[in-house]
Amino acid sequence: MNAGSLITLEGIDGCGKTTQLPAIAEALGQSGRDVLETREPTDGAWGQRIRSMARSGELVAPQEELRWFVEDRREHVEQVIAPALARGQVVVCDRYFLSSVAYQGARGLDWEAILDESERTFPHPDLALIFELSPARALERVRARAGTPEPAFEREPYLERVAAIFAAVERPYVRRIDGSGPPEAVRQAALALLSD
Repeated sequence: MNAGSLITLEGIDGCGKTTQLPAIAEALGQSGRDVLETREPTDGAWGQRIRSMARSGELVAPQEELRWFVEDRREHVEQVIAPALARGQVVVCDRYFLSSVAYQGARGLDWEAILDESERTFPHPDLALIFELSPARALERVRARAGTPEPAFEREPYLERVAAIFAAVERPYVRRIDGSGPPEAVRQAALALLSD
């Protein structure tokens, strides 16, 4: 059993999870918890390879892409997440294995098999917040904040498949948040689930 807690923020690109992470971490800190913010892909060698691929739009085979994410996660868990949990910290992670389930599942891999393998291999989240938003609206946000969407992942037909897999995942640690409202309303909904 973890001494600390693992909270993951999930959803399609543009759903608002990255915007909400600092507010969630701050609220946890104000409640007296020692909080560590982190993200996947990481800034390590595997994460940099993934980000470069995402920007270029030059996709690798789905199984190889999944391998990159798994290797990045393995290092992340060993070097960052597991030590923080052992210290009793609350780890708030922007993306974790449910993103691999949804994104690589949408590339044609068996998402349920990815989920089962992930749960056997990595610490389970104590809470996974999935921010739900239509892909069309999410891509509007992506364009508003960053200009051109990343060609590898930020395409509407692809994100439709990703969103469908996120919607199909049922686990005791999963909670869902309507990400379509203004940021403050989304933040309040997230904090209400945390307090529960």
